Amino acid sequence: MIIDFHTHAFPDKIAQAAMEKLSFASGGLIPQTDGTLAGLKSVMERDCISKSVVLGIATNEKQQQAVNDFVKSCESDSIIPFGSVYPHAENALCELERIKDMGLKGIKLHPEYQQFFVDDEKMKPLYKRASQLGLIILFHAGEDMGYPAPYHATPERLRKAAKWIDSPMVCAHWGSANMGEDVLKYLCDIPVYFDTAFGYAAMPKDRAQRILDKKGADLILFGSDCPWHAPHWDVGMIETLDLSQGDKEKIYHLNAEKLLDK
Repeated sequence: MIIDFHTHAFPDKIAQAAMEKLSFASGGLIPQTDGTLAGLKSVMERDCISKSVVLGIATNEKQQQAVNDFVKSCESDSIIPFGSVYPHAENALCELERIKDMGLKGIKLHPEYQQFFVDDEKMKPLYKRASQLGLIILFHAGEDMGYPAPYHATPERLRKAAKWIDSPMVCAHWGSANMGEDVLKYLCDIPVYFDTAFGYAAMPKDRAQRILDKKGADLILFGSDCPWHAPHWDVGMIETLDLSQGDKEKIYHLNAEKLLDK
């Protein structure tokens, strides 16, 4: 069994435009689906993925409700939706309440798309309310192909933000994309989760092994970042690492099941 903790899908009517815009912004990254929910499910079936967490992302205040309504509509036995709030929105805390009332398990925050530093004190009320509601907070972490430095969610900043968060916190992309040395320095000794999204061909094998050796397998979640990666690519990467079968099972599904109460 494999649970993919990091995927994306868009409403059918905007999926093509969203894929083209994001692909252009990333320098021509080729998506592995058409960006629709149906496209994601097709890849899940092909790559033997049992469940996927679909992450919403609100890039402005007006999008919040529509984004959260869409991901909720995706919910099924195989799709677990996470909502999003736009941190600068006046009603961000109210939208957190609505996300909880909708039965969603967590939220995705993207500090580059949403232009906030994760350790900005202005974020504390949002983190506090999300924690009170028991919402998992998953951050895009590290570099982003579509944005220049300075980056808003470095390992050092994430370590500071973690002190303000009492619900489970997930740092995507092996803790922080393309910042493996700082992940080892700042994040491997604190109880935050990492997902493996976009690791294939982006995370050097030796660095991934060092992170695993220091972090341990109990706080690692399998993720692909589909549609930008095909899940079987990242499965292939995990299979090259020095892991026991028991630790692989933790990464592939057991840790996620515990986190999601599934």
